[in-house]
Amino acid sequence: MSAFTAPPAHTTRPTLRGTFGMTASTHWLASATGQSVLERGGNAFDAAVAAAFVLHVVEPHLNGPGGDMTGVFATAGDPTPVVLNGQGPAPAAATVAHYRGEGLDLVPGAGGLAAAVPGAVDAWVVLLRDHGTWELADVLAPAIGYARDGHPVVGRVGTTIASVAELFREHWPTSAALWMPGGRVPRDGDVITNPAWARTLERLVAAGEGAGSRVERIEAFRREWREGFVAREAVEFLRTPHRHSSGTDHAAVIEVADFAGFSAGYEAAATIEFRGTTVAKTGPFGQGPVLLQALRILDGFDDADLDPSTERGAHTVLEALKLALADRDAWYGSAADPDVVAELLSEEYAATRRALITDRASREFRPGTVGGREPFLPPLRTEAPGAVGVGEPTLGEPTVESTGVTRGDTCHVDVVDRWGNVVSATPSGGWLQSSPTIPELGFCLGSRLQMTWLDEDAPSALRPGHRPRTTLTPTLLLRDGVPVEALGTPGGDQQDQWQLLYLLRTLVGGYEPQQAIDAPALHTTSMPGSFWPRTWTPGGAVVEDRVGEDVIAGLEARGHVVTRSGPWTLGRLSCAGRDPRTGVLHAAANSRGAQGYAVGR
Repeated sequence: MSAFTAPPAHTTRPTLRGTFGMTASTHWLASATGQSVLERGGNAFDAAVAAAFVLHVVEPHLNGPGGDMTGVFATAGDPTPVVLNGQGPAPAAATVAHYRGEGLDLVPGAGGLAAAVPGAVDAWVVLLRDHGTWELADVLAPAIGYARDGHPVVGRVGTTIASVAELFREHWPTSAALWMPGGRVPRDGDVITNPAWARTLERLVAAGEGAGSRVERIEAFRREWREGFVAREAVEFLRTPHRHSSGTDHAAVIEVADFAGFSAGYEAAATIEFRGTTVAKTGPFGQGPVLLQALRILDGFDDADLDPSTERGAHTVLEALKLALADRDAWYGSAADPDVVAELLSEEYAATRRALITDRASREFRPGTVGGREPFLPPLRTEAPGAVGVGEPTLGEPTVESTGVTRGDTCHVDVVDRWGNVVSATPSGGWLQSSPTIPELGFCLGSRLQMTWLDEDAPSALRPGHRPRTTLTPTLLLRDGVPVEALGTPGGDQQDQWQLLYLLRTLVGGYEPQQAIDAPALHTTSMPGSFWPRTWTPGGAVVEDRVGEDVIAGLEARGHVVTRSGPWTLGRLSCAGRDPRTGVLHAAANSRGAQGYAVGR
């Protein structure tokens, strides 16, 4: 541990400690909501669901009911990590031929053609049904209250709306009506409401009135969402052609049958061991194995090579991430071959990848050959098409532009309770700038299909009924088979990159959680972006200035194309965990952006 740069003596917040319960998220109102549920006897799953529905309301530029989510959790009764799948599939009519026939060579980054079947709402209520204890109406009451009665908006909501104001005025009038009442963009601290979404939630809850049991009431809610007025209103509204980020107008292809055909569920987590800790992630329908591959590669280096605060460590980390991300784009997808994934995560394969890392920065796209099969090579675009910037938060979701300025991304929530239940979840998509607002519902559909390729040979090709590959990638850590921490972050392609820094600093460097979250961050952009227009920067590295002039100069001397992002711009991590030996709980949250908060006692 002495090989690492000493952690900062001062942190922006404390690492919280307690024995009752902890909630951390990307917005203080969601964290407070989750903790209030714990205080009233709810468990971690009740709290996480309540917090998540509040996030739909208070971070509408970062997620929404029409979006998606993935989670990884363990219960007090069974410590086995489980993945919650809230990523809906492509509609039945979403074919490569149809999109090509519309004159497109990429799935747009905004507009109804980019919409997968919404998965977040169904996933959250399935989690509540199976592992929560509260009634759905009680869990949803805070979100309904904030939507109906209002909440003081954070400034970034207004900044996001301002960036797409002309799109709203000229092409998406229903979005303008909801988000620019009276034609004015809301300012920081303005109280905003979404009465249509409050009514939608109330109607969904009412669908279960008179049902005999808690589970039957939840199932009635799900049926009304998937087969009733929600599906009908969304499908009918998006049949009308509307402006997409391509600069052209198209009608969506989603149908009520697509809504009805999706049911959220569970699957096994992908795991590896790293320095005595089990790291549990989603399978290759997400980008979770990127973190696992990077850890496998780095596990063969000395501790001194793994400190992201040094030139040597930052270089090694960036190079390992490039290799893991290249494999993501070449091999991952909902149809990924399990044997291929097993080889990607093997010690033997990691050794071949590790041997590619030299003292110089690579500017190549270098996926590996697996099982004698050649990798898929996606288009490598360095320039965006002329219509870039129409309707997507940051050329898509990826948290930062090339300058590092944060404009929009995702949300995250972690909860641990006194009984040992722990959940980490990353809700995203369906942000207010994804597609036109459905006026009767108070939300829009998401744009996750932009992560698919209009190329039948791609492992993440657009395929009807198949999940698009998602960037959402929460993490659960275990020691000796027992959960010890849930963590995650918003950030599109950066999510596993920033989590890697956290894990290296805590598991190798001995940092406390808040110290690791506060420490200077960096990431590579030397891979095709997951979001429209899917460009890359060969050798690109974005770093916080606080890493130091000597480190930045050293990276540049090694051939990295460095972008300075400012001192406090990268990463929005949070975490919550439990020491099984003592029962002591902990939590921490990021101060960047002045939104995330951890609470607990």
